[in-house]
Amino acid sequence: SGANRAIDGKRHTFYTEGSLDLHQMFIISERLDGAEIRIGNSLDNNGNDNPRCATITHIPRGNTFTFTCQSGSMEGRYVNVVIPGDNKILTLCEVEVYADPTGDAATLTL
Repeated sequence: SGANRAIDGKRHTFYTEGSLDLHQMFIISERLDGAEIRIGNSLDNNGNDNPRCATITHIPRGNTFTFTCQSGSMEGRYVNVVIPGDNKILTLCEVEVYADPTGDAATLTL
């Protein structure tokens, strides 16, 4: 399955509805722990050098969580979710970004 499924609007886990079937049971590690949400206007380093909005400490398996920037609000064109360090693997099932053009609020749901 491709990265385009991270923004297909589907939060369920049924393959026939566009999600992934692994065809057997696997232990899935938490690949979001330690990830950073970065927001800004720069594409330097693929946008990964933009200011940090929040750090994901832990999202329990099967749950979704909404993050609001630690500083309250941030301005930026690009939103990145990145795990710092070399050879890190990031797995996202669905990403939704909601922003208020007035700058009053911005949230990211994973």
